[in-house]
Amino acid sequence: MQQQIPEGTLIVVADGGSARVFTNIGSGHTLQLKQQDALKLQDISAQGVSGQGPSGSMPQDTSIAQMNEATFAKQLAGQLNEDALNNRYAHLVLIADPQTLGRIRPQLHKEVQARLLTDIAKDLTNAPLEDIQRALESSR
Repeated sequence: MQQQIPEGTLIVVADGGSARVFTNIGSGHTLQLKQQDALKLQDISAQGVSGQGPSGSMPQDTSIAQMNEATFAKQLAGQLNEDALNNRYAHLVLIADPQTLGRIRPQLHKEVQARLLTDIAKDLTNAPLEDIQRALESSR
């Protein structure tokens, strides 16, 4: 049996530096994505924001770009956690490149995990909408 992606499902397509957020506005058996907004990486090396460091332990030879990518994963997970705890979405689909997905998963609150329908390890951040919809339909 195929898993349905209900109307109103939040779909987040992320990589190490940005995320596109969509909502499924299709009903029943149709999948129709509407773009909500895009989230961008906040460069932590320039801001010095406390508590906004990378997720997990980082090797000493980590570049600023790698540090920023790990930090973005933490920021994105934090936003998903906050939105779940405030009941801003009922269902979630997460699409990210394998490395980013691996950084986000351990940061997700159990409320987010309970709402997560599926995650897809693919980099589709810059892909056209049709490719994202195709990836979602083939995962169901």
